[in-house]
Order: sequence, then C-alpha cells, then structure tokens
Amino acid sequence: MNLELLYWHWIVFGIALMLVEIVLPSFTILWFGAGAVTVGLVLLVLPGMSITAQIILWSALSLAFTVIWFRFIKPLSVDKTKAGLSRESIIGEIGLVQQIPNEDRRGRLRFPAPILGSDEWQFICEDTLDVGDRVTVFDLSGNTLMVRKNQVTIP
Repeated sequence: MNLELLYWHWIVFGIALMLVEIVLPSFTILWFGAGAVTVGLVLLVLPGMSITAQIILWSALSLAFTVIWFRFIKPLSVDKTKAGLSRESIIGEIGLVQQIPNEDRRGRLRFPAPILGSDEWQFICEDTLDVGDRVTVFDLSGNTLMVRKNQVTIP
C-alpha cells in the first residue's frame, strides 16, 4: 500500500488539531496544528516531498512554534499592571488629610501621586485627626481606605 499525503490532508489535520485546543486549553496542541498547516503550505509549493520528510518537517515546526511561543512570546503578554491587586498596591501608602471624618461622612485624604487612578480617597480612621495630618493606609474596605494617624517623632 502506497500512502500519499496531499497538501490538503495536512491543512485539514492542522485545523482539526487547532479545534482540539478548544477542548484542551493547554495552548500546546495549537502549535502542532500550526505546524501541520505549514507543512500543507510547503507541500503545496513542493509536491514531491516524501512522507518521511513531511513528518520530520511537521515535528520540527511544531517543536519550533511551541518553543517560540512559551520561551519568547508568552512572557511578553504577562500582565504587569496592578489591576485586581488594589489592596497590595495601596497598603502602606501615606496621605494627607483634606477633610476630617465625622458621624455623617467619611474623611477625605490626598496622596502626593495618584494611586490606582485617583489622588483623593475617602477614609475611615479611629484616631482623632486634624486637617493636614499624615495618615498611613493599613487596610481597604470596599472603596474606602482604613488609615492610622502617623506618629510624629522629634529627634
């Protein structure tokens, strides 16, 4: 029996592998599918390629695509923003009291530079404060900061 793989066999096989990626979200099988589609395109240009050469080319391309993705491209797509990390990015920050809290409303403080998109925040504090006091954020409650008054030390 003489097995002959045509270019469209490789393209269909590659697309099938890419569709399998929907079920198995490892993002690895996709590159084997891309390798198969590429072999199909190469076979379209060079129709006399042997089956052994086709399989070797598919293996090499699949390996190369996978290595390129995981080694070089995927690290570039790592999210370096602090989105979703509001608590970690605001704890320990020092702000200046603009409006002291009372029974009816929360206090308002200002940071020297915007934090998470705003330089003014509402806060809650158990200490007695005056306008102009420096406070340190120790926790977050929804969109309201929980702060402590900074202790002034005179050397």
